[in-house]
Amino acid sequence: MSTLPGAAVPGVPAAAPARPRARRLTARARHERNAGLAFISPWVVGFLVFTAWPILYSFYLSLTDYDVLNDPTFVGLDNYRRMAEDPQVRLALWNTLQYTVLQVPLYVVVTLALALLLHQAGRAKGFFRTAFFVPNMTPPVAVGVLLLMLFNGQYGLVNEVLAVVGIEGPSWTTDAAWIKPGLALVSLWGIGSAVVILLAALQDVPKDLYDAARVDGAGWWRRTRTITLPMISGALFFVTVVNTIAAFQMFSEAYSAYFGAGNSTYSNDAALFYVIYLFREGFEELHMGYASALAWLLFVVIMLVTAVQLLVSRRLVYYEGEQR
Repeated sequence: MSTLPGAAVPGVPAAAPARPRARRLTARARHERNAGLAFISPWVVGFLVFTAWPILYSFYLSLTDYDVLNDPTFVGLDNYRRMAEDPQVRLALWNTLQYTVLQVPLYVVVTLALALLLHQAGRAKGFFRTAFFVPNMTPPVAVGVLLLMLFNGQYGLVNEVLAVVGIEGPSWTTDAAWIKPGLALVSLWGIGSAVVILLAALQDVPKDLYDAARVDGAGWWRRTRTITLPMISGALFFVTVVNTIAAFQMFSEAYSAYFGAGNSTYSNDAALFYVIYLFREGFEELHMGYASALAWLLFVVIMLVTAVQLLVSRRLVYYEGEQR
């Protein structure tokens, strides 16, 4: 019985397929590979020494009783049990969550509005882009001092402006109900970087889409809702995620305004954010092991919140070229 070439013969085991021979790198390819590894090696070494190792070591410290002055003593999960019973942890988490829920939508909406206005600026776009970004260079501690000056309940500029239109301004820096709104408003001082990101996304929206929408009689709001927002949704999502992480890590402005030297008059529980409590436990009370455990709890919380945002983004975020 004749068989076709390459056909399997009954009762005869099939031969194993030949493995493709590995391609040998040429001298030029090896040189380019080695050069690339040499260029990236400073970053790799820096990441391993100054990022990866501290992260792993902080987890070890979270399992110890460590006061910086003496060697750490292993205590297992005692620090995590202490967190579960510490009312200050719950208070700091609640304050941080309230601030995040208040600040992130405000930040994103104002950023988007300014980016849309700046997109229509024409030749002056470059000047305004720089003007919006310059405040980002202000040190966070200076922004905290600026908060006390602008939002002072008696002689602050914000309340003076409100008085001009007949509105009695609140005690932003002493009334517990207004501390977080005041901090959320002052956070808009550094809005410039996000405005530049959204402006770049707006400039990448194809003009043909707007022209077709105008032909169909779509107004500004409909074009914004059906074209602009979907096309820049990726940049909006990036700004939202990054700002959410930053809001959970609120520290410098609130600490310099309410807990820094000479500001004990304003200190109260409404301004006790999670990172401030972590800092005070680690660097003021020298409970570094407990502070490391607090840091890992914050890491887990941020990871969970970011994971939820990523899941939601699958329905809301559009990426050009992605098939649905």
